[in-house]
Amino acid sequence: QVLLVETGGGLVQAGDSLKLYCEARGQTSAPNSMGWFRQSPGKEREFVSMITWIGGIDWYTPSVKGRFTISKNNARNTIYLQMDNLKAEDTAVYYCATLKSFRPVSRLTDTVLHWGQGIQVTVSS
Repeated sequence: QVLLVETGGGLVQAGDSLKLYCEARGQTSAPNSMGWFRQSPGKEREFVSMITWIGGIDWYTPSVKGRFTISKNNARNTIYLQMDNLKAEDTAVYYCATLKSFRPVSRLTDTVLHWGQGIQVTVSS
């Protein structure tokens, strides 16, 4: 019954910024962590960033570290992804997720509990 509603996204030019939002609705308890993943056509879905619900420890895939910032608002059951200095390679559908783990894991099925609907981020060069 948990729904992850994503907003934000869109079409921007390289070097621009974008902010994604993900609100978790219908949760009966707080998740261990929440995070962002992305998928481009013909590629596997990959980890982008995650944050622990208690403590706010954040993790990033190397390709976005220093450019993206994940944050959260526990009272609003919402996480955010501030994306700065966007590159064409960042173009993908971005998915929000609730997670079991407190740190990144190699297999998505080992950690993902719920997926958001996905939102398109397109960065033109």
